[in-house]
Amino acid sequence: MTDIKGLCAPRFAAVREALAVLLGKDDVGASVAVYLDGEPVVDLWGGYADADRSADWERSTLTCVNSTTKNMTALCALILADRGLLDLSAPVAAYWPEFAAAGKEGVLVRHVLSHTAGLPDLPGPPAVEELYDWERATAGLAAQAPAWEPGTAAGYHALTFGFLVGEIVRRITGRSLRAFFAEEVAGPLGADFHIGLPPEHDHRVAPLIAPPSLTDEYAASAPPGPDGVRAESAAVAVRVRDVNSSAWRRAQIPAVNGFGHARSVALVQSVLANRGTAGGVRLLSPQGCEPAWQEVFSGADRVLGTPMTWTAGFGKFGNTFGWGGWGGSLVVSDPDARMTVAYVMNQMLDRERQQDDRGMEIVMAAYGGLH
Repeated sequence: MTDIKGLCAPRFAAVREALAVLLGKDDVGASVAVYLDGEPVVDLWGGYADADRSADWERSTLTCVNSTTKNMTALCALILADRGLLDLSAPVAAYWPEFAAAGKEGVLVRHVLSHTAGLPDLPGPPAVEELYDWERATAGLAAQAPAWEPGTAAGYHALTFGFLVGEIVRRITGRSLRAFFAEEVAGPLGADFHIGLPPEHDHRVAPLIAPPSLTDEYAASAPPGPDGVRAESAAVAVRVRDVNSSAWRRAQIPAVNGFGHARSVALVQSVLANRGTAGGVRLLSPQGCEPAWQEVFSGADRVLGTPMTWTAGFGKFGNTFGWGGWGGSLVVSDPDARMTVAYVMNQMLDRERQQDDRGMEIVMAAYGGLH
């Protein structure tokens, strides 16, 4: 049986058991965390950091969480809104004047956050390498016409979400989203989460492992949400080998290239579930958290091809909110229970070939501990 290390409050023993089952079945290495009232009650890890199973998954092991990064990027926008520096109902062009081009003067900040801005794709079809050029990506989006009337429909902005939100943050603060997150979120909380990764952390990275029977050429045209649906219209096909490259780590792609473990993901997102504080650190007012779970759009998502409810930056699922990443990572927050659950792994699954309920199994085990 795989050795599992870390902290687990007795009432959440089912989470440890669920992780043990996953590591004995589909997973190579993984970490899980549960935060309740802004404090850790589960912080577990186990398995291996490499496909050869030669290196243990350690407490400090990081991996790319793909679209789970969007939760972090959205939080940065909500912090600025809470400080009165960003109006979610204002036109994006109020902060980014060039963005008004091509009929986008009516695109509001909340449209960008709720995937309803009509800009699900970069101008293209671009190569993956163009994701590493911030100025080119944001200038292209500023010049582009929306694919539908903003606010009237949703379409998952798989890669563009981070450039759009990140450029708004940069225009307001003068700092990149990566720097703003590091200085205003990760730093105060002591969270080991990074948008893009400095080289000194490379030795801690567990590379993503392609789904069984597939190679590092495996690509999804967009990372899937927690419902398991994969987007089909994104112009850039990101491969596993791209995500595992040093170029990807050094870049700033705030929709998808966050690196962390379950502890750091859950810690950061527990701020929203716990009315603005975690570990005794306050990042937002209680009211400033509410856009995370207040519905902005509900209906068919044109890109995901499934019904979705979007808030200002998050998917909404019943009384919970959050989002997951291509391959399986996931974070879910419940503001009523003041609980956040995160799951981060290196073994990817292809949901077109195999059902992937791993993250939700951890979430459901955590709910068992509440009762």
